[in-house]
Amino acid sequence: MSRRSGILEFAVLGLLRESPMHGYELRKRLNTSLGVFRAFSYGTLYPCLKTLVANGWLIEESGSTPDALAAPLTGRRAKIVYRLTAEGKEHFEELLSQTGPDAYEDEHFAARFAFFGQTSRDVRMRVLEGRRSRLEERLEKMRASLARTRERLDDYTLELQRHGMESVEREVRWLNELIESERAGRDVKRSGSEGTSRGTSESSAQRDNTSGETGGLPRHRDSTRPDPSDDTTT
Repeated sequence: MSRRSGILEFAVLGLLRESPMHGYELRKRLNTSLGVFRAFSYGTLYPCLKTLVANGWLIEESGSTPDALAAPLTGRRAKIVYRLTAEGKEHFEELLSQTGPDAYEDEHFAARFAFFGQTSRDVRMRVLEGRRSRLEERLEKMRASLARTRERLDDYTLELQRHGMESVEREVRWLNELIESERAGRDVKRSGSEGTSRGTSESSAQRDNTSGETGGLPRHRDSTRPDPSDDTTT
């Protein structure tokens, strides 16, 4: 299984843990709630759903139609609704507990962060600290590369390199604030402008996580914060 398909399966299981959905609704939620999936198609989603059904993690159910008697006459079929099974829930919880290197990468971190509301505090801390460590390593390499090539770069390329470094530095500061809040055990504080566009799910934020502890998102000094789905690689 590729890394990309693994992230998609994780996200689908997480969304269906909230409630059963049909394919169109799932695609819409993936597009609007999880920025990492802004550009993907039904051709990607449905093979994923079929795999999850084959694994026993989802079941397919026939959804209701507005007029069940008229449906055979119009040729319209009831929509297929996907529901998480007990085995699927157990598998998703196992995925939530994983804190390996994949959890720190750009795309996977964005998906993991979107389900922090369902993740225990100790796992959140390990993922956040791992992400920060990964970005600090990246930042060090970017600075070293810039120091070696500065004299050979034109003004625009140099400015692009600086912009990339500033993006990574900004995310490191954001992670520092999140980690500080998690350690302090503060409650989630999220304004109406924060929400799904930053890679978080509103419904996840409104729910207690599986450990009974609530994460602590810090208040920010400005109106923006880095999108964890931003690709800041060199």
